[in-house]
Amino acid sequence: MSGTAERPSGTSGAFVPGARTERAPTGHGLLDGVRLAVKDLIDVGGAVTGGGNPDWAAAQSGAAADAPCVAALRDAGARVVGKTVTDELAFSLEGENAFFGTPMHPHDPERLPGGSSSGSAVAVAWGEADLALGTDTGGSVRVPASFCGLHALRPTHGRIALDGVLPFAPSLDTVGWFARDAALLRSAGQVLLGHSPKPARPPLTLCIARDALDLATPPVREALLDWARRAGIREERQAFGDDDMHGTHNAPSWRDWLTAYATLQGLEIRTHLGPWIRARRPRFGPTIAPRFAGALALDDALWPRWRDWRIRAAQALRERLGPDEAWLLPAAPTVALSRAAGAEERNAFYEHALALGALAGLAGLPQLVLPLCQAQGLPVGLSFISAPGNDERLLDLAMALSPPKETRF
Repeated sequence: MSGTAERPSGTSGAFVPGARTERAPTGHGLLDGVRLAVKDLIDVGGAVTGGGNPDWAAAQSGAAADAPCVAALRDAGARVVGKTVTDELAFSLEGENAFFGTPMHPHDPERLPGGSSSGSAVAVAWGEADLALGTDTGGSVRVPASFCGLHALRPTHGRIALDGVLPFAPSLDTVGWFARDAALLRSAGQVLLGHSPKPARPPLTLCIARDALDLATPPVREALLDWARRAGIREERQAFGDDDMHGTHNAPSWRDWLTAYATLQGLEIRTHLGPWIRARRPRFGPTIAPRFAGALALDDALWPRWRDWRIRAAQALRERLGPDEAWLLPAAPTVALSRAAGAEERNAFYEHALALGALAGLAGLPQLVLPLCQAQGLPVGLSFISAPGNDERLLDLAMALSPPKETRF
């Protein structure tokens, strides 16, 4: 299995084709000398935010300023080394782009890197950047982190401003980030999340979200359970629901979470991107076009039902989770998909991945991904969700659990 040092720089396909968008640091601090890659949904001043789609890019002018997340990292010493390829307007978890190419998986060129923050993950995995910004709505940081073997965090919804970020489904959108080691992941978090002093709190209690693990393939599930056994984690929880939300004694299933997520995301896409799509009739790749068509065809009458369902389900999940626990679950239900995977395999992956991603997405939770497991000779992301606002505690957990860099996957 190849490593990052064996691949020549600039050959991963991680960066948007053409001249690189490079920007010097604007200050000094925790990130002095760090090379930063930025997903092409996030503004870098003076550069077009292309969104992974040539028709979208052609309709844009250069961004007036850096997005606040980029500005904060540059002010802390980071140097922008390029904008990275994204799946078209973020509507994918596979990591393919029909127009700008599919970034190269770092361990197996016949595998997909995961998306939609595919280029950001690949740039870090191949050592072409030290740190990278992505966006995560339904798993677009978590899935590529798992596929490519990286540290990553999807923060609590609202912890990082979305100004200067192309809107997809804003009530679900977050800015997340990737690093190859826990120390840099936490340093970036200190910059992005702010330095406000917080009272000392005990380490998070680790539990297993057993019903979430059931959505993973057997090799992935066993890899995560084996790690949990070796770590001495015994307590089990039910992530998708064991409360009586409807007065019927029927707990919500993962399919309820999937339907709620897909419906609400689609309705927000219809609101925020639908007018442009209808007016411009842009070209989309063959896997992306039907997804946008499905979102634009949704009936607005669905909104009240699933909005109310989300409020109840999210509150119940936050109450089960409590303030001091972190639950282990898969960051992705499979190892990296083969580029040749057929429709049936891709559809099963997409359903399970969106259902898993919906837990943090619909409830606004932070979620950590660590590259501490493997299955079938490929990375498996060890992942934990925790209560809103526990971002720093998850970053501390990353430091506590991560072995020295030379022993990681």
